[in-house]
Amino acid sequence: MAPISSAQPSLPLERAAARTSAAGTDFFSPDYVSARARFRAAALRAGAALDALPLAARGPHDESLTIDFAWLGTRRPRRVMLHISGVHGTEAFAGSAVQLALLAAPPPLPADGALILVHVLNPYGMAWLRRANEHNVDLNRNFHLDNGIWTGAPPLYKRLDALLNPASPPARDAFALRLAAAGLRHGVRAVRQAIAHGQHRYPRGLFYGGAELQPGPRLFIDWLQAQLGSAEAVFAIDLHTGLGPHAGDTLMVEPGVGTAPLPVLSRALQRPITGGVMAPSAYTVRGSLGGALPRLLPDVRVEFVLQEIGTWSTLRVLHALREENRCHLHGNGGPDHPAKQRLREALCPASPAWREAAVAHGCDLVYRAAGWLFRGNTA
Repeated sequence: MAPISSAQPSLPLERAAARTSAAGTDFFSPDYVSARARFRAAALRAGAALDALPLAARGPHDESLTIDFAWLGTRRPRRVMLHISGVHGTEAFAGSAVQLALLAAPPPLPADGALILVHVLNPYGMAWLRRANEHNVDLNRNFHLDNGIWTGAPPLYKRLDALLNPASPPARDAFALRLAAAGLRHGVRAVRQAIAHGQHRYPRGLFYGGAELQPGPRLFIDWLQAQLGSAEAVFAIDLHTGLGPHAGDTLMVEPGVGTAPLPVLSRALQRPITGGVMAPSAYTVRGSLGGALPRLLPDVRVEFVLQEIGTWSTLRVLHALREENRCHLHGNGGPDHPAKQRLREALCPASPAWREAAVAHGCDLVYRAAGWLFRGNTA
């Protein structure tokens, strides 16, 4: 998408460093098991209540997988700051790091407020170094709340299937040139939309939305409705990586989601925010978490912001996703495979500067959103 970035924020990282003597890079974990252990330990040090939702899927070394929660503040909150990481598995490395930094230096909470950190909504994807879950489902295309819509695909996706999803292990096959040719033939915007919109016809393909609601989303929905259904206001931030200018952040809201006007939110967060299509890399998404939240919490005033921390070019990220999918479904699938490591770099660069910026951007957004929410600006 078009670059929309803010100035480098430093206050949250300075706060966290002062409390922990750690740089932003130190909050990054090498794997899912380490990230989960660090998150739970940091939550206990911060005095947070812990909760966990176990999944039947297992990690690459047969380790158990859970969606974890750290809850700071009152257990019966009127206003909730909700931070979600790891909807896309490999993107959880940055989200987990931001959440560790927030536990080291959380924003001030009023008596009726709570900060809830949802640690790795897709633990299988993080453990196996993939975007999708154990059923190859992209969870941000899976939050459908209506029956009878688990079918179909954009018409152009059928023509792109062989290019996007070859039934073979990773190999050099002129993908970039072939994708460019498809863009010339069908139009770049049309190709982008067909790929990223979400599809329910090719279960071994990229951006597969599934044939039913997945176990992780189902557990999360049940937890969310039981725990937050009586709140008055929830400000949710869903952190992703990959899209936008390198080491910058891009903020997006779902069309029709939220009660605050975009200019109000933009002033509160001190960031540009887009409320719809962004040129030149625009596409719409079907079955997103953000689009579902207001219907999951119908009696709650919900604000939702998706934060993207930019990594590399769209082509590099898409190619890494494609090759990892080939590796996982048609190769050895292990997290040590070069295709898996290239996807990690595509969505969580090893550069210390990038990692410092990711933690700073992530924390800064939570501080600003919490300040706005807890000042009572949601009525």
